[in-house]
Amino acid sequence: MMTENSNISNTPYWHLGVDLNVQTTPLEQLADHVDVLIVGAGFTGLSAAITLARAGRSVAVIEAGEIANGASTRNGGLLGPSFHKLGIQGLVKKFGQQTADALLQESLKGYDWLLNFIESENIECDLTRCGRFRGALKPAHFAALASQAQSFADTLDYPVKIVEKADQHEEVGSDKYHGGVVYSKDAALNPAKLAKGLIELCQRLGVSLVAQSRVESITQHSERFKVAIAARTVSADAVLIATNGYTGSVTKELKKRILPLRSSMLATQELSPQIMSSISPKMRTHGGTDRLVFYYRPSPDGKRFLFGGRALSYQDKPLEYRRFLQRNMCQLFPQLQQTQVTHAWSGLVAYSFDHIPHLGINNGMYYAMGYCGSGVARANYLGHQVALKMLSQGGETCFDQFEFPSQQLYSGNPWFMPAILRWHSFADYWGL
Repeated sequence: MMTENSNISNTPYWHLGVDLNVQTTPLEQLADHVDVLIVGAGFTGLSAAITLARAGRSVAVIEAGEIANGASTRNGGLLGPSFHKLGIQGLVKKFGQQTADALLQESLKGYDWLLNFIESENIECDLTRCGRFRGALKPAHFAALASQAQSFADTLDYPVKIVEKADQHEEVGSDKYHGGVVYSKDAALNPAKLAKGLIELCQRLGVSLVAQSRVESITQHSERFKVAIAARTVSADAVLIATNGYTGSVTKELKKRILPLRSSMLATQELSPQIMSSISPKMRTHGGTDRLVFYYRPSPDGKRFLFGGRALSYQDKPLEYRRFLQRNMCQLFPQLQQTQVTHAWSGLVAYSFDHIPHLGINNGMYYAMGYCGSGVARANYLGHQVALKMLSQGGETCFDQFEFPSQQLYSGNPWFMPAILRWHSFADYWGL
């Protein structure tokens, strides 16, 4: 049976040994005017700030909490192209062949851009091209999974390996799957270390990072914006909203276009090399065809197992999501039944209604958001791209052609999502 822990930390495992308590600019010392004011200090905002500052712009990044303490340092650190969930056939049916090809190519371009950026900037973030195994949860899933993966390989330079059930223990130590696919070029990293590297770049470039300062209103006056932040009002020539799953009522038109979902993770105690090898023989990242999007991997040092998935509540309920994740982890890997959990945490990701990330201009303000749970590559890449748009230096993506949709009567409160997620959990259990 699962073990109960009384001393589980709610601090993300990724924060161990990573000093995110960076030197910030006190709000009262922030300049009265900046060229660009960015709301949100996650991957999007930090990436955009670097591009803007290198172009000579004065930049301030305003964060309601601590710098980079949202989903950017709370995710699984899985890195891939984040191909659209409809697959090639679904994309072609919905958008046509040309647009489908462009969407897939853009996803791969963003992935390659981030890998090149990390390497060219010498950011130490435990980056490894380990590959990813995705398992078929039900026998009926295997053919579709293999067909979709092969179509990616045929259309893009993204090799895959089809793994029959008889051979899957070479990739994953679970009997729950019915074969699967290896995406050979997928990678993994420590997201907190990546965020730390972005913060350090921002600081060297003179970007003002302002923490614990909530933006209360943004109004446009002539060619400038007035941004109220606590007792201060700062003017800016341009504003970028980079809040993704934490988008609030200050930008109501954007809030009603995204679905914030809570994603949660846990980390185990240190495991023996034998146990780790029995779970992940090739030290890859992993996932399945579950509706609740479980994802898991060894820690970068190979000593702990990290397991994540969608939480069944929008609120942060550590005990509830830890138990839910641990139960599902042990169902996949019975060898972990007696394993202690040392860390359990969560963060908010954001889905768009069309499952496509979006960037552009709304009410005169730039934005980039809606990464659909794949924000490591997308947020960094699109933060850079939207900054190029702000500089009038390009920044075009195939995502530009899509309107940012909402739904009638939806105001930004995802009150209905817990019921939907519980249905997905039920459907996963019964194979629906």
